[in-house]
Amino acid sequence: MHSPIDSATTATDAAAGFSPRLDRYTPGSYSPGASYGQQLLWYFIGLPLLESHWLPVSAVKVWLLRVFGATVGKGVRIKPGVRVKFPWRLTVGDFVWIGEAVWIDNLAPVTLGDHVCLSQGVYLCTGNHDWSQPTFDLKLGGIEIQTGSWIAAQARIGPGVTVGTGAVLTLGSVAVRSLEPMTIYAGNPAQPIKRRRVTAN
Repeated sequence: MHSPIDSATTATDAAAGFSPRLDRYTPGSYSPGASYGQQLLWYFIGLPLLESHWLPVSAVKVWLLRVFGATVGKGVRIKPGVRVKFPWRLTVGDFVWIGEAVWIDNLAPVTLGDHVCLSQGVYLCTGNHDWSQPTFDLKLGGIEIQTGSWIAAQARIGPGVTVGTGAVLTLGSVAVRSLEPMTIYAGNPAQPIKRRRVTAN
């Protein structure tokens, strides 16, 4: 069995042969999916209006997202401080709630099913890097949050994750793998803690 010192020495030796070359980084075949002009319009006009605390009307923000290419259903509520990287890669179902300071960092597509709730400060991350490569290659994965799911305040969801129908990700938890339907998850990384049971009206 290796001692902690042996492990540290091995790690140091490995690091000595590792030469990161971020100057050689390229996004490969990745494309933002919109013209440069559209990106500029979103960055300087669309996004500031979406984030604005002086414009609290959800209907206007829904209209704005649609103008820039998002698919948004009916009855959607969007609170102040919401950020969306690329609206043209966002699909939102009906009666979705998006809370204050939610950050949808959608380099890859993000889909929110009907009756999904994203609480305050939720972060959806669709991009990562390959740390095994000196060039830190870009790795992408879309996120799908299925009908009736609740992502609680300050929770995080990583690239490639699917949140099953009716699942719950609790306060401050981090999902790096897909979540089963009707299951409550907690922790970092998120682990199932119990089934979600919904009482009939």
